[in-house]
Amino acid sequence: MEEKILKMKELIKTLNEAGKAYYQESRELMSNYEYDKLYDQLTDLEKETGIIFSNSPTQKVGYQVLSQLPKETHDSPMLSLNKTKSVEELGQWLGDKEGLLSWKMDGLTIVLTYEGGVLSKAVTRGNGEIGEVITNNAKAFANLPLNISYKGQLILRGEAVIKYSDFKKINEEIQDVDARYKNPRNLCSGSVRQLNSQITAERNVHFFAFALVQAEGVDFHNSRNRQFQWLKHQGFETVEWKMVTGENLSEKIQEFAHAVEKNDVPSDGLVLLFDDIEYGRSLGRTAKFPRDSIAFKWADETQETKLSYIEWSASRTGLINPVAVFEPVELEGTTVSRASVHNISIMESLQLGEGDQITVYKANMIIPQIAENLTRSGVKNIPTECPVCGGPTEIRQVNDVKSLYCTNPDCQAKKIKSFTLFVSRDALNIDGLSEATLEKFIGEGFIHEYADIFHLDRHKEAIVEMEGFGQKSYDNLIEAVKKASATTLPRLIYGLGITGIGVANAKVLCRHFHYDFQAMRAAKEEELVEVDGIGAVLAEGWCSFFASEKNNKIVDHLLSELTIENEDIEDEEEQVFQGKNFVVTGSVEKFSNRKELQAFIEAKGGKVTGSVTAKTSYLINNDATSGSSKNKKAKELGIPILTEEDFLKLLTEGEG
Repeated sequence: MEEKILKMKELIKTLNEAGKAYYQESRELMSNYEYDKLYDQLTDLEKETGIIFSNSPTQKVGYQVLSQLPKETHDSPMLSLNKTKSVEELGQWLGDKEGLLSWKMDGLTIVLTYEGGVLSKAVTRGNGEIGEVITNNAKAFANLPLNISYKGQLILRGEAVIKYSDFKKINEEIQDVDARYKNPRNLCSGSVRQLNSQITAERNVHFFAFALVQAEGVDFHNSRNRQFQWLKHQGFETVEWKMVTGENLSEKIQEFAHAVEKNDVPSDGLVLLFDDIEYGRSLGRTAKFPRDSIAFKWADETQETKLSYIEWSASRTGLINPVAVFEPVELEGTTVSRASVHNISIMESLQLGEGDQITVYKANMIIPQIAENLTRSGVKNIPTECPVCGGPTEIRQVNDVKSLYCTNPDCQAKKIKSFTLFVSRDALNIDGLSEATLEKFIGEGFIHEYADIFHLDRHKEAIVEMEGFGQKSYDNLIEAVKKASATTLPRLIYGLGITGIGVANAKVLCRHFHYDFQAMRAAKEEELVEVDGIGAVLAEGWCSFFASEKNNKIVDHLLSELTIENEDIEDEEEQVFQGKNFVVTGSVEKFSNRKELQAFIEAKGGKVTGSVTAKTSYLINNDATSGSSKNKKAKELGIPILTEEDFLKLLTEGEG
C-alpha cells in the first residue's frame, strides 16, 4: 500500500507541474498523450486504494467564500502538554515503557473527522474547548486525503503547518517589506482560518497527523506505533517519529537536535508519547495536561560574554531597534556576536549597559537572545538623533512597551521600499544589493538618493570591512552597479516607483511618447489618460510625482549617472496589433523562443496573455490541429488559430 501511495504522490506532483506549466506559463513539459496516460494511471490507483488526495488533478476544486467561520465545541477538551527541558526528567517520565518521540510542530492544531471514507469535518483547536469549523479550507490543504479506504468513523488530530521553504517564497513575493509575515506559525494560522478557501490553497498548507482519537472496529493491538503506521496506509502524512526506550532516549533526542537546522517543518521542541495506549489512558489527566504525553523543550546552551555596545538600527517604520553587540561566542555550533533586544522596556528590565557581563543563548536553537545580565550597570546613552538621517528621536510608550522612534518623515530608512524596488530585477537589476545590504548602506549614510548607488566606490574601505562582505563581494557589487548604469527607459520609469506604474504601463508610456522622457515628465493629466491603460488615477499619480521639485532633482541627479540605451521606436502606423490580444502556446520556429515572439508582438502594439478568453484575438500555435485545451477553447469561442507563418502574413498584409 505504501508503494502505491508513494506512486500516487509522484504522479500528482508530475501532473500538477505539467498542468501549471501548460495553463499558467504557456509551455509544455509533456505531450497530451503522455499526460493522459499518467492521468489514467493516477485514476486507477485512486480507485484501487480508495484514497484521493486534495491536490490530485482528478479533483475539480470548488473554492468557497464564507461570511464567518462557524464555532463548534469539542467532544473532549484539547489540553496543552506538560513540559520539561531535562533529558533526565524525560527518562524518568518514560520509565521502563516504550515511547514515540516526535517533533512538536509549530502550527495550528486541527481535528479531522471522516465518515464513510470521506472528509466530513475539520475544526481548529481554538481555546481547547471551542474551535472554528474550517472544513472547506482543510479540503484545500496540499497533502490531505479527501477520500480514504477506511469506511468507519475516523477522528484524528494533527498540525497544519506552512514549511519554511514555502514561507520564504510567500514573503519574497511581497514587495512591501513591512507587510511580510513574521513567522510561519502566524501565516499558517491566518491561512487556515481564511473565509476564502482559495487563499488557503495558495498558501500550500500541509497537514501532519500526530494522534488517532477514534477508528471504529480497528484493532491496533494497544500500540500508538501501529496507529501511526495505519494512518500512513490511509494516505496521511504523519509527524516524523522514532521508537524510544529509557536506554536509547538520549541518543534519539540528539538525532532530532542535529536535524533542527535542516528541518523544513517549523517545530519548537519534541513530544514523547507512551506506545501502550491503555496504560496512557489509565493515567488520566490533570486539569491542564494529559498524562500520556509530555513536551520536551530544548535545554538552551548558554555562554557568558561581554556586551561591547548597543547598535541602534533604524527601520522603515521609524522604529529604531536596539541590537546588542557582544564579544563572539560559539552557540549550537555557530559563532554569534549580535542579538536583538527589541525595545527600551526590555533594555530597562535587563538594566543593560555597555561593558556588562551577559549570558546569551539561541531561542529554539536558532535565534540569538540575551538570557541574563550579570552586572546590570543600567541603560545609558539612548540616542537623541536618528543614526541614519540625524533627525530628532523620541521615546513612545505603546501598550506599556517603550520604544525609540525617528520623527523625521524624510528619513532614508523609511524609504527602504523605494530603494529595494529601484534595484529589483525589472528595474535597474543590480545584483548584490539585497534589502538587508541596502539597509546597512543607508544606515551607514552611504546612500541618500538613487544616484548615490553609483558612487559606492567612495566607501570601499568601509564596505570591505562590513560583516558579510569582503574584497570579492565588493568587486562583484561595483561591477553589477557599473553594468546597471546602462539601462532602458522603461526600466528607469518602473524603478522610480511612481504610484501604479508597473512594468507594462512603463512600456506603454514610453511607446506613446516615442521614448522622449522630457515630454513624458512634462505631460498633463488630459494627455496621459489618452494612453492605453492609463486612467485618471494613474495620470494624477504621475503628475503629482513630477510636480515635486525634490523628485525632479533626484531624477536629474540619477539621469547624470545613467546611459539610456536607444530602443527601436515603432512608428504609429507600425503599431499594427494595437488593441489585439494574443495567446502563444507550443514550440516556435521563426523566433528563438516564445519570449522573443511576445516582445515582437508588444513592440507592434499588441498584448500577450496566458490563457484563452473571449477577449483573445488570436491563438498562435504551430500545431493548429492538436487537441490541446487551448485549441479546444479557441475553437469553442471562434478565435482564429494561427501558425507562425499565418501570424507573419498578418503583419505583411497590414491586418490586425
